[in-house]
Amino acid sequence: MTRKEFFSRVGFGAAVVLVPACIGGLASSCSEDEGSPVPAPTNVDFTLDISTGALATNGGFLVHGGIVVARTNTGDFLAVSASCTHQGTNVNYNAAGNNFICPNHGARFSSTGVVTQGPATSNLQQYNTELTGNSLHVYS
Repeated sequence: MTRKEFFSRVGFGAAVVLVPACIGGLASSCSEDEGSPVPAPTNVDFTLDISTGALATNGGFLVHGGIVVARTNTGDFLAVSASCTHQGTNVNYNAAGNNFICPNHGARFSSTGVVTQGPATSNLQQYNTELTGNSLHVYS
């Protein structure tokens, strides 16, 4: 057996063994058992400086302590739990739609955290915001 034949057979053998495992992994990647949402933070009480960073401009957002804090295109502030209620991936703020979107499976939530598109079935927890100068107070 030549070296070329050897590597050809070994490569084919590895493919035969690995392909079913890979396909099985892909098939179960959206199963309900995989991943679980992190419970929404409780007793929330923190202050952010909005003079710099993502919240200094309209449309920006950040995640702090398990909460997504966003600044709308009109300059208002929103705060909801960051963990998607479907499988726990952090949601992102979509300034154009003024909503929150899970990048994992496409669940959508309104600006107040209400489910508008599945697969999520539970709302995100909403938190209060209060702006004083450049300090944004986020609290339960």
